[in-house]
Amino acid sequence: KTIHVDGHRLAYLDVGEGSPIVLIHGLGGSMWQWEHQLSALAAKHRVIVPDLLGSGLSDKPDLDYTPDHMLGSFRGLLDALHLDTVSLVGNSMGGGLAIALAVTQPTRVEHLILIGGFPDHVRDRVASPLFQQALDSRAPVWVAKLVNWLAGRALTTRVLREIIHDERTLTPAVVERAYRNRSQPGFIPPLLAIIRNLPLWETGFARHIGEIRQPTLIVGGANDRLFPSAVADHLHATIPGSRVVTIPEAGHLSMWERPELVNPLLLEFLGP
Repeated sequence: KTIHVDGHRLAYLDVGEGSPIVLIHGLGGSMWQWEHQLSALAAKHRVIVPDLLGSGLSDKPDLDYTPDHMLGSFRGLLDALHLDTVSLVGNSMGGGLAIALAVTQPTRVEHLILIGGFPDHVRDRVASPLFQQALDSRAPVWVAKLVNWLAGRALTTRVLREIIHDERTLTPAVVERAYRNRSQPGFIPPLLAIIRNLPLWETGFARHIGEIRQPTLIVGGANDRLFPSAVADHLHATIPGSRVVTIPEAGHLSMWERPELVNPLLLEFLGP
């Protein structure tokens, strides 16, 4: 489905009935990362899975993509869908967006689940040299576009190997889908803008992570090369009353790699 928020078209999935859950993808991702959660969660809940502004099938306007702007767009989506109170499940930077809503509109978030992050002092906690390089890069947009075009599927495969532990799951179909997502017109500028605005995350929402009071579940992959288990432990220590679970044989997208372990965990934590 699609809906317009602040004049921009946002794509989303909306399945099931019951208490609403919103699944939020990470940087450079899209709704496909939650494909293994839809049927399982929709058996008991209404499940909304958006492509965030600047990502996937949603519009990619020429904007600043600051944390405040991304939160405003996401909040606008919830308003447009008449979702007053929701549970949020965020992966990586999607977890950062979930945190932002939880600390700015706490009565609107019923449960908070963070899969693969998103901590404070992000640059210092990222373990992957590939992603450290991406965070530090100041290459102009045209150079990034050229690299993305020249490297093609090889770059896509390299990125997937950093976030997925079991490379046997990276079938040609999975690589092709991710490559097509990265090849969409307008993909690169929002990606770079979000990365370059990370300092605003550190001076803004990240400072309030310890103020989270919603029931919070932190899920980490035992083999996460981007945010290792120490990051999940740090979030657990920072968020009062939170619970932390480590998923074995899983990387940064543990919900995609090990849905047979993650889905029951989510359903149990979210309740009826």
